[in-house]
Amino acid sequence: MKPKIFLTREIPSTVIAFLREHADLAMNSDDRVLSTAEIVAGAQGCDALLCNITDPIGAEIIDAVPGLQVIANFGVGFNNIDVAAATARKIPVTNTPGVLTEATADIAFALLLAAARRLGEGERLVRTRRWTGWNPMQMLGHDVTGATLGLIGFGRIGRAMARRAKAFDLKIVYWNRTRLSPAEEAEMAVDYRPFDEVIATADFLSLHVAYNKETHHLIGAPQFAAMKPTAIVINTARGPVIDEKALVDALTTKRIGGAGLDVFEREPALDPGLYDLENAVLVPHLGSATIGTRTKMGMMAAQNALAACRGERPPNVVNPAIYG
Repeated sequence: MKPKIFLTREIPSTVIAFLREHADLAMNSDDRVLSTAEIVAGAQGCDALLCNITDPIGAEIIDAVPGLQVIANFGVGFNNIDVAAATARKIPVTNTPGVLTEATADIAFALLLAAARRLGEGERLVRTRRWTGWNPMQMLGHDVTGATLGLIGFGRIGRAMARRAKAFDLKIVYWNRTRLSPAEEAEMAVDYRPFDEVIATADFLSLHVAYNKETHHLIGAPQFAAMKPTAIVINTARGPVIDEKALVDALTTKRIGGAGLDVFEREPALDPGLYDLENAVLVPHLGSATIGTRTKMGMMAAQNALAACRGERPPNVVNPAIYG
């Protein structure tokens, strides 16, 4: 018999067709986040729950769906899932690492360029018909070529960002929990610096860390105070890595030069102060939003779910301790 899978939200049609072929698929076809009660109701009798990063999957849901064999997250992050509760019940939790690296790095570098050259502000000027023509002092931005890019976190996406930075002759300094070998640093033309030094020396600071209790508000008022007054911070990681209120204060007082944000602390809500700040480029969590990337993510999540339902260890399990 085919395994029964509940999908909490529509994903690319290619993936849905694959799931229908290989599983008994039930899904939420409404374009909205389901409530806890709706997820519990939809997942009843299911072997697998294929959820999204916007779905809080806590112990209440896990306990209410007996027979659940796997929780497959559509996304690389999995802080929306109570992994400890799943582990206690021997339920594998999976994610979709790797496939969104290039698309997310593209967005990070696009935000860097947009914030540096004031592209969002400029487009608003043109679209509102307020532009009166070229002016030699109009909307002067920051040079990108030859500047210093500071990377906080140097995993897949941080490294992809470094590759893009080379084309702009950016000097790259990085901080990571684990330092690269001298040979790797030389090959990638990057310099390791202590965390505080990266913060203080970067013209552009791009965040690429996983979100957990150690990285909650990793960048806050003390870090903004230590940055260059022209520094621009880019966040495509997770919103709560930045203290959003402290960021609003730093941008409002011109303590830093600007920000480019794809993620927010309480998304889809933003700190109200962000909306009116011209020195902030704001986009709606588009990091992995390409047809190709989202399809790959969906196929990976589907393969994870199906493997677990066959009694196999899923390829991308985040709680491997359940297998001993």
